[in-house]
Amino acid sequence: MSIKNSNIKTDDIKTIIGACPHDCPDTCSMLISVQSDKVLGVRGNPDHPFTRGRLCAKVINYQDRVNSSQRILHPMRRIGSKGSGQFRRISWDEALKEIGDCWNKIIDDDGPQAILPYSYLGTQGIINGLNVGDPFFNRLGATIGERTFCDSGASTAIIMTIGDSAAVDPESLVHSKYIILWACNILSTNSHLWPFIAEARKRGAKLVVIDPFRTRTARKADWHIPILPGTDGALALGIMHILIKENLVDQDYIDKYTLGYDELKIRVEDYDPETVSVATGIAAEDICTLAREYAGNNPAVIRIGVAIERHAGGGQTVRALACLPALTGAWRKPGGGILQMTTWAHPVNWGQLMRPDMLPESPRVLNLWRLGQALVDELSLDPPIKSLMIYNANPVVTGADQNKIIAGLQREDLFTVVSEQFMTDTARYADILLPATTQLEQEDIMFSWGHLYMTYNNRAVSPLGEAISNSELFRRLAYVMGFDDDPYFKRSDDQMIEEAIIWESPMLKDVDLETLKEKGYVRLNIPGPDHYAPHAEGNFRTASGKCEFKSSVAVSGNFVLPLLRQGYDGDQPKDTVDPLPHYIPPRETPQTNKILAKKYPLNLISPKSHTFLNSSYGNMKRQLRSAGRQFILIHPEDAKSRKIETDQKVKIFNDRGSFIASVTVTEDVMPGVLIAPSGYWLEQNQGKGTVQSVTSSQFSDLGRAPTFSDILVEIKSTYSGNEKSK
Repeated sequence: MSIKNSNIKTDDIKTIIGACPHDCPDTCSMLISVQSDKVLGVRGNPDHPFTRGRLCAKVINYQDRVNSSQRILHPMRRIGSKGSGQFRRISWDEALKEIGDCWNKIIDDDGPQAILPYSYLGTQGIINGLNVGDPFFNRLGATIGERTFCDSGASTAIIMTIGDSAAVDPESLVHSKYIILWACNILSTNSHLWPFIAEARKRGAKLVVIDPFRTRTARKADWHIPILPGTDGALALGIMHILIKENLVDQDYIDKYTLGYDELKIRVEDYDPETVSVATGIAAEDICTLAREYAGNNPAVIRIGVAIERHAGGGQTVRALACLPALTGAWRKPGGGILQMTTWAHPVNWGQLMRPDMLPESPRVLNLWRLGQALVDELSLDPPIKSLMIYNANPVVTGADQNKIIAGLQREDLFTVVSEQFMTDTARYADILLPATTQLEQEDIMFSWGHLYMTYNNRAVSPLGEAISNSELFRRLAYVMGFDDDPYFKRSDDQMIEEAIIWESPMLKDVDLETLKEKGYVRLNIPGPDHYAPHAEGNFRTASGKCEFKSSVAVSGNFVLPLLRQGYDGDQPKDTVDPLPHYIPPRETPQTNKILAKKYPLNLISPKSHTFLNSSYGNMKRQLRSAGRQFILIHPEDAKSRKIETDQKVKIFNDRGSFIASVTVTEDVMPGVLIAPSGYWLEQNQGKGTVQSVTSSQFSDLGRAPTFSDILVEIKSTYSGNEKSK
């Protein structure tokens, strides 16, 4: 029986259809059990074709998050030192007045650009997520917080190559004959895609995982190919070299639907298997086998993970990967191509959400990946940042240069406002702390970057305490700052949802808001997975309409960073970009930086945790029991040379900072590589730093993407003897 949002009652227990709020490709449809305005439990919606009745380890007990005794439920003012976590309850009127008075004084003294918003995707909801505060801060004239934390480099590369296309329906992977998961641990970060991969394997498909680490997913693959961190671009170009040299390409497809093939042929001549083997650590014979199998088993699909961009040449790596399906004609059938993000298919009215028309004439842009540098005045900003408003984010745990961020947040002259659900490591530094609702206490509508369904979240219970949604927060802030002359800032949530979606789009044929609310989800008006092959005959969403091996965007320099800059398209990167894909080696590896490697010889990778969502759930008991304390994985050779054993407590460090972790010695990692899952809070690390303390704030080559995985470190025991951690 199909479940609808009919407030189904069984012994006064209602079932409400909601949606998982998180920055995850799966965007699950959830069924929430409610009794007497209290959440009893959650489960996956069995009717949703992608969710299929299952929730992941992160949200399976979401009711514990909603009902937690640790929730922040009232506005509070700091009464102790910054970072002490000491606060006193105040009223909403008091909190808003203090914020308004402080901001007005800053504007009078230094101008509105001394105020900086910091946010990301703590919730991915369309009205409470990425862009909820943009119109307010645009109207205020604050510094624009550029958000390029995730997929900005990959998205730039995809747009340069095939355009803003959804490209592959994830459900069509059942038709794939060859599946490459590249830098993508599906079972931990995209688990609802796995049933479609499993079905393809039943039909005879081969599963290949390319990753420096033998992940949960790699253990289940037919072939795991370990690769040195940051060298994926060399491998992609090496595959091209073999495809072209051995005439394994689809020449008809190339002639009809691609641009720049002759120049690409010349470019990849230098990437022979022996050269690529030295760069990647993969045997030349395996590189040849991979290329031949990929070409000989169409439809073949490449699913890339967000980790693929997180090194110096991440953008050009994705450029090279995006060229591969056109070389072999993999696009011709459902289940063939490259899968990055399906976001592009969703008819969201981003301009209405961001309101770039409200921007001042000469806005200032600051990339939030460099928050630490901005707060400690390394960037010599004029005016300096005097106030910080943080929502939907926890930068102390997720930002780069952790020690600099903390030092900046400790400034007595910095007025910090934080809207949060819990006392995070960032919230502890707030001057004013505001209570935020969870997903089950608010209305919202969800796009997805991992499937082709729009999902609705019906509010299941009343907000706890005095918590409010982000949409309500900015209505109140707009009133305090005198924006009540504009009806835009007075809109209800229903009005916002109505205006946030392009309902007349062909993607939503015969769909209206009430239908979506009742059913909880709707598939976009796209052919089903048995028939969806949008680039079978080209039709790429590029300037030429072709897959551009030679990018016309790079030739013109017309780069755009979509959705990340509060609608502002000025001040784009001015660097000259090679229009052909090429290999940019990582900055921090023993192979590329021998001087630094003498001090710090180990590559550190900080993949997503299986039970945390970035830093969300890093304080939840069930998730912590599953994750355990912060740990690192190290190869036996590296452990032996340092006289380190499993369960020993060690210090991981470089010039930027350090953190403490427990050791697991395993051959699941390559020699010279350390794995340290991210998301742990400082309180789980004895207050002595997390993975982000050693992370660089440098950008990759495209889209100002971060370089989480381009890091050198060293480790040493925290004890003089061989004592084990307890």
